[in-house]
Amino acid sequence: MFSSNKDNVLLTMIRNGQEMSGNQKLNLIIQLSIPSILAQLTTIMMFYIDASMVGSLGARASASIGIVESTTWLFGGLTSAAALGFSVQAAHFIGANDFEKARQVFRQGLMATALFTVILTTICVCIAKPLPVWLGGGADICGDATSYFTIYCLSLPVYQIGILSSSMLKCSGNMRVPSLMSILMCLLDVVFNFFLIYETRPVSVFGTELTVPGAGMGVPGAALGTALAYAVTGVMLIWFATVKSPELSLKNEKWTFAPMWNYLRNAAKVSLPMGAQYMMMSGAQIVSTMIVAPLGNIAIAANTLAITAESLCYMPGYGIGDAATTLVGQSIGAGRRQLARSFAYRTVFMGMGVMAFMGLVMYIFAPEMIGVMTPDEQVRLLGSQSLRIEAFAEPMFAAAIVTYSVCLGAGDTLIPATMNLASMWLVRLTLAAHFAPIYGLRGVWMAMAIELTLRGTMFLIRLFSGKWLKKGFK
Repeated sequence: MFSSNKDNVLLTMIRNGQEMSGNQKLNLIIQLSIPSILAQLTTIMMFYIDASMVGSLGARASASIGIVESTTWLFGGLTSAAALGFSVQAAHFIGANDFEKARQVFRQGLMATALFTVILTTICVCIAKPLPVWLGGGADICGDATSYFTIYCLSLPVYQIGILSSSMLKCSGNMRVPSLMSILMCLLDVVFNFFLIYETRPVSVFGTELTVPGAGMGVPGAALGTALAYAVTGVMLIWFATVKSPELSLKNEKWTFAPMWNYLRNAAKVSLPMGAQYMMMSGAQIVSTMIVAPLGNIAIAANTLAITAESLCYMPGYGIGDAATTLVGQSIGAGRRQLARSFAYRTVFMGMGVMAFMGLVMYIFAPEMIGVMTPDEQVRLLGSQSLRIEAFAEPMFAAAIVTYSVCLGAGDTLIPATMNLASMWLVRLTLAAHFAPIYGLRGVWMAMAIELTLRGTMFLIRLFSGKWLKKGFK
């Protein structure tokens, strides 16, 4: 089960115009989704582990990460947007069996994103010191927050090229290597954190006392552990994509630094709306953080941990979304729009079913999910209440996630990005600002649940309208 050969056979059927049965479509969705879901969950587990390790240091340590977390998501999102502008084009070319153009797009992507991430890193480092103050953080958490953000910023270049390589591999149909690298990244993060966060200390192993060395860096140690994990796995992803991938390998290609403007323009059509969306969405998250900040460190910590815990439930949606982008992109590249529509419907409904189940799990086990990350009872109680409010919105959140990925595979990003922004800014933030003074942190999460339900409804309307199929590259 989940064999690479079976994936390749079914993907080849798309490229060669062969008819596919319902079972074959479902098998291909599952074959591509499972590794991607595992990768998404592993990535979130890394944040979960960071939060748990830092949470053991107390609410102030958790708050120092929480105050800048939405900003790190912003810059991480911009790197993803830059990568997807190129990888979606590659999916279309691979679907058309034009591997030479797919490799040309990859080369252009490597050069363009390398330049982009140098600019992004410079901006990050410049704002690292005042950022926690801008976001309303207290003097007791600003120092650690600045250190955490600075270290994260310096890891962006290798993270960007690793994300591009991972995204290219996924759009070629190879979900396994990115998934394995995500698992390795999580394991490395645990190991690095274990030695960097804590002081040298005695540890009992099967009744034997051992002295474990530690750097005692606290919050900055968590950032450094994550950065090192990014670096190791990023280099491995770059090597595999450029050397070992049958569709993307550049080892025998003639390298040219001359811009190929058609590819860059097409990348901009995808990446600019996505980048603007990430900026505005993360800006909205930052505003949300500013709404939560006056509620105190307990609320900041509970909000941060609840967001991390909830991500375990919605990441399966993103995993299925990765499969949707690949399948829709290759189907459109092969000129098979009806097949693209079939894959779109199947992936969206599968995502809604999986996340409905995950929402039930989140509702039942909310106290345990928060409790793993913090010993503070006040934080645990407030975070659990927030998760249980959000659980009801998970199916419609899935509809928004997977339908957006469907649109991305078709090269349709402007209208979906606008939909995301309008929903976030006009509904969530407005309601959150109104509810927070009345209901505290629970009010912020009530606003989130209402907004996600509305957003999912809008995306389902977009899906069934079929307007996303009219997009594409020229």
